[in-house]
Amino acid sequence: MKVSLGPKTVALPTPTWLVGTYDADGKPNIMTAAWGGICCSKPPCLTVSLQKPRHSYAAIMERRAYTVSVPAESQVVAADYCGIASGRNSDKFAACGFTPVKSELVDAPYVAECPLIIECKVIQVLDLGMHTMFVGEIMDVKVDEAAMRDGKPDPLVIKPIIFAPEDRHYYGLGADLGLAFSIGKELKGA
Repeated sequence: MKVSLGPKTVALPTPTWLVGTYDADGKPNIMTAAWGGICCSKPPCLTVSLQKPRHSYAAIMERRAYTVSVPAESQVVAADYCGIASGRNSDKFAACGFTPVKSELVDAPYVAECPLIIECKVIQVLDLGMHTMFVGEIMDVKVDEAAMRDGKPDPLVIKPIIFAPEDRHYYGLGADLGLAFSIGKELKGA
């Protein structure tokens, strides 16, 4: 039997991403965001949704760009800090011991120490109510060489942080369950 929870933001998993921007003064900033994901294959696009009062909101609106730095499990304390401190009155890069790197492709910084980076230029802005969704065309993906396997990012090495909105806890990635578009063939004709 299922238990009805009503309309809630309980889609699992949600990411723990560090969204990089430059503010109006050109100061690099990062904020933690969980509302986001891939939204298109061609062109490759990724969304992040932010509330208007957030410092990063105005920065994205002005610069029409953002980066997503995917922190590793070992960076969970810094990732959490970036979600509770405001870039208006703190230097989150310095507080976390992170190095801001200016993207060569978009007008936004990323975190050098994160294993996976996605650089996006804003192509659409959708006001959805409490949040505004920024659709960013992915201009480049950068991955630490040590986090690659067979020329692709290895999630088991990257160890991205998963956020569960309902219990407000962070989790690590689980085991490799099998090859997509392949393991299901076992049921073919069943």
